Amino acid sequence: MAKLSWLTRRPIAHRGLHDLNKKVWENTLSAFRRAADRNFAIECDVHLSSDRVPVVIHDGDLKRLTGADGFVWQRTAAELQALKVGGTKDHVPRLSELLDLVRGKVPLVIELKGIAGHDDGLVEAVAAALKGYKGKVAVMSFDHWLIRDFKKYMPDLPAGLTAYGRENQLIESHFAMLAHGLDFTSYAAGDLPNPFVSFVRDRLKMPVITWTIRDKPAVDLTFRYADQMTFEGFDPDKESTRNASA
Repeated sequence: MAKLSWLTRRPIAHRGLHDLNKKVWENTLSAFRRAADRNFAIECDVHLSSDRVPVVIHDGDLKRLTGADGFVWQRTAAELQALKVGGTKDHVPRLSELLDLVRGKVPLVIELKGIAGHDDGLVEAVAAALKGYKGKVAVMSFDHWLIRDFKKYMPDLPAGLTAYGRENQLIESHFAMLAHGLDFTSYAAGDLPNPFVSFVRDRLKMPVITWTIRDKPAVDLTFRYADQMTFEGFDPDKESTRNASA
């Protein structure tokens, strides 16, 4: 776990340090700049555009974030950059724009979002974008078919499983992924504790981060069973951790 101490040293801003999409929207350069300025690690989501460029956006469907119809995989990176997020001045950024903004100031935790049938080349494209980047970076995904390619294309980067659940079938599938060189896991806080997280943390000494933390009970749960949190809607550096929906 010591070799990944940088991953758990500081709280991780979920999709950047946004304000729950009031003025500063998730996964925008403004949210990433705020996180870096506050010395928070940054979690972000990456999809593949139609011209095979990694772009930073959570949803595959464009409607909620940009108001546009259609899907990320149907648009070129240039077309996505032209879309404004939440009616703000911020656009859908390329991964390269995030890297240029952060420049190693804080760690990045990049979640690859697979869209079956439309994500061929996503891992390779992210690997190419990260080539030569000097900062601390970890990659992760829910999608097992993407994780299986992590060590092939990004052998030197920490690879993580994003996961949830307590059901036996899910837990067994998580254990199966240990064969693919996992270095950490990002687990849904509401599903802690469970046998998988206990095993990887206690027996394998693998870091565990949680998602998505929005209130003090979830903070307390995280640090009872895991090593760091992915947070939104409050300031972890202040004593108050009021519910973000309050």
